Amino acid sequence: MRLIVIGGDAAGMSAASQARRRLGPDKLEILAFERGDFTSYSACGIPYWVGGLVDGPDALIARDPAAFHRDDIQVRLRHEVTDIDLDAGTITARDLNGGGTVTEGFDELMYAAGAEPVRPPWADNPANGIFGVQTLGDGAALNAWLESSEARDAVVIGGGYIGVEMAESLISRGLRVTLVERSGQPMATVDPDMGALVADAVRGLGIELRTGVTVQALETADDRVRAVVTDAGTIPADVVVLGLGVRPNTALAEAAGLPLGHTGGLATDLRQRVTGPDGVVGHVWAAGDCTQVNHLVSGRAVHVPLGTHANKQGRVAGINIGGGYATFPGVIGTAITKICDLEVARTGLSSKEAEAAGFRYVTATVESTNRAGYFPGAVPMTVKVIAEKDTGLLLGAQIVGRAEAAKRIDAFAIAVWNRMTVTEMTALDLGYAPPFAPVWDPVLIAARKAADKI
Repeated sequence: MRLIVIGGDAAGMSAASQARRRLGPDKLEILAFERGDFTSYSACGIPYWVGGLVDGPDALIARDPAAFHRDDIQVRLRHEVTDIDLDAGTITARDLNGGGTVTEGFDELMYAAGAEPVRPPWADNPANGIFGVQTLGDGAALNAWLESSEARDAVVIGGGYIGVEMAESLISRGLRVTLVERSGQPMATVDPDMGALVADAVRGLGIELRTGVTVQALETADDRVRAVVTDAGTIPADVVVLGLGVRPNTALAEAAGLPLGHTGGLATDLRQRVTGPDGVVGHVWAAGDCTQVNHLVSGRAVHVPLGTHANKQGRVAGINIGGGYATFPGVIGTAITKICDLEVARTGLSSKEAEAAGFRYVTATVESTNRAGYFPGAVPMTVKVIAEKDTGLLLGAQIVGRAEAAKRIDAFAIAVWNRMTVTEMTALDLGYAPPFAPVWDPVLIAARKAADKI
């Protein structure tokens, strides 16, 4: 039996590794195609590489092709799959180094092509100095440009997680940085009151934050970027970083006749088998950023491109391909990041998402500290809870604070996952000692305030 894997990063190679653990090379041949130069790497680490906090690219690679070859998993780098023939059971791939094309047959197909960056028409500009941050190659190109071009003015377009992290990395390298965001706040995945705290932190770093601004064009001269044109004026730029988000990379799958969900991602069942209106598509699996997943709170299909989910989904697919049984139930939208020493986290639904899902809800926001107030190093944090009106079911939570703040979101995530009410949460037996928490942990204070409102 032969397994073909399309995509050599988290989901695809997790699937390949799990399938190999269950079936030896005498029973299963595995051949993976990756259009880039690396396998199994952390794209999330690129901002920290650019900012000089970590080395790259080698430090960001979890497993290279040689490690997979030792497990009898063949990897063909710089090979882009251009066609899938489901009836014939074949794929066609193009050697990006000029070696022509190859056609290979499969018995099982793992589609893990990831996501592709959102690029409006104005971003399709061939001039130098314009970068995405999707791959390690992108990170290497950006670093090379910063080192050779004597760039002074940087514009980051998009105020989501990657945009904010990249803005911090660039200002740490001594550039003048402007962060442009179309919505009214950075990190629109948190509520506006929490986003305002993020905005204050961004500006506190010396970053010029412009919200409610729409980019219209990029000005270039002498084959390099010179400025970003917006509806609120023109911003000088020696380097432009695009952080406009991503969408599922499913054009190849759609061309092959595989059904897509309403998010544009491939729909799968709990075992990661591709599904459509007519049921399961035989011998085709999908995982990672190219898929849509079930949000366990809203009950809706969503696209949440995170390496954590990709690894879990790939593992599930590989176990099933190898003859075992595993399922991936869905996600609850947990995410975390930092801006300098400010930590930001969320789980479950935001107020806007709860409204869209049809919930009636209450919110409770509290100010507390990470340690006992009298203990050295105590710093403030803000915790917000969203709970269903009447029932008190915890729908979501958000945290903005400094040292030891953001990972407290995990307590809320476990509560959301297990469908706890805020009243139940008030009795949680959380750890206490003055160096680690106040006698009433901020998690418990927020839950208690929400319970009072219920």
